[in-house]
Amino acid sequence: MTKQTQFIHLGLKDYQEAWDYQEQLFKETVDLKIANRKLTQEENVETKNYLIFCEHPHVFTLGKSGDENHLLANEAFLKEKEATFYKINRGGDITYHGPGQIVGYPILDLDHFFTDIHKYLRYLEEAVILTLKEYGIESGRINGLTGVWLDWEDDKKARKICALGVKSSRWVTMHGFAFNVNTNLDYFNYIVPCGIQDKAVTSLQKELGRKLDIQEVEEKLKIQLATLFEMDLVDAP
Repeated sequence: MTKQTQFIHLGLKDYQEAWDYQEQLFKETVDLKIANRKLTQEENVETKNYLIFCEHPHVFTLGKSGDENHLLANEAFLKEKEATFYKINRGGDITYHGPGQIVGYPILDLDHFFTDIHKYLRYLEEAVILTLKEYGIESGRINGLTGVWLDWEDDKKARKICALGVKSSRWVTMHGFAFNVNTNLDYFNYIVPCGIQDKAVTSLQKELGRKLDIQEVEEKLKIQLATLFEMDLVDAP
């Protein structure tokens, strides 16, 4: 078992292209695991782990359990706002991705780490919580809701700074998290974020009152993820 994880930064990447790339790596890993079951232990080929970071142009994505009515804009309005819309195969409802947001796609074979999706989600959240703490911001979780929240213990003030939505098969993961750093929050007005009607959305920029160096935030987040998962994080060749 290997905890070596290849880090890949796609920069600003079209959502469909990033999704197709994820699907390719995900399928390769799952197919390899299936093939390994027919081989002896000595013949097994070790699966790889990947951590992808990117930003997307303005896009709304709806999870398989989501309600399309939570998109509050029609096709013409989306075109005017230079935004696209996709129905996708992760869990969760609708969310927004755009420039200034760190989108993380861990494609991990959890057989190398731990086979527990609940723990996996909590570790993703914890990495963001610890990163926010480095900027002097306390954050936490709300029972029954995924993601990372500020003022999480106050129903009226609670606001989400990071959304999560994942898919897994044979303990291989895809999709992941969206962490609002310098995100244009106006775009959240065009959806019911994650299907939650009564909670606000925020960003690191809004909370600190200044624009952040997104690469600096990414580096801090990478370190937290690598530490929590005990990853040997290496740049992809």
